[in-house]
Amino acid sequence: MTLRPQIGVLALQGDVREHLQALTAAGVDAVGVRRPGELAAVDGLVIPGGESTTIVKLARIFDLLEPLRDRVADGLPVYGSCAGMILLADRVDAGGSPIEATIGGIDMTVRRNAFGRQVDSFEEDLDIAGIEGEPVRAVFIRAPWVHEVGPAATAIGHVSRGEHAGRIVAVRQANLLATSFHPELTGDGRIHAYFSEMVRQRA
Repeated sequence: MTLRPQIGVLALQGDVREHLQALTAAGVDAVGVRRPGELAAVDGLVIPGGESTTIVKLARIFDLLEPLRDRVADGLPVYGSCAGMILLADRVDAGGSPIEATIGGIDMTVRRNAFGRQVDSFEEDLDIAGIEGEPVRAVFIRAPWVHEVGPAATAIGHVSRGEHAGRIVAVRQANLLATSFHPELTGDGRIHAYFSEMVRQRA
């Protein structure tokens, strides 16, 4: 692999364009992924936000669900934001409305829509382990939180104040990264740069 890897964005639903722009700014070749052949060609993948059950249905329609699971199991670096976090979870808490299936890979239990409805969206500055400089501005929109992290995964970001203080909102496990929030909406490219470096280091 070159120092300019190719990172795909799962282009079924969500902020695909914004993720592509953020990845390009991070110095990688960013491409949309909708077919198994396109998935097979990338060095890393971003799963954007959206509606997790809809993304699963579309992944089945495009014959992508099993290839996604296979590539995650093979060690493909993947970053999931919001719905992408839910899809990377090994377990989804039924208390937050269940999902039929996930891609899995991260040893965590996630609760869907845990922070509330669209009207409950909020922003907060977060300290994220591995991200240097000022806090990361995080945008939460119908966001999940991580109810429990298993021994294989590491919580790298928490809500620091308010009624949700202490809730886990960013997790890493080996080549997998997940956040409850949407960094592609803020203009702060450090999360995408961090993930791009994960992809480069796997070379």
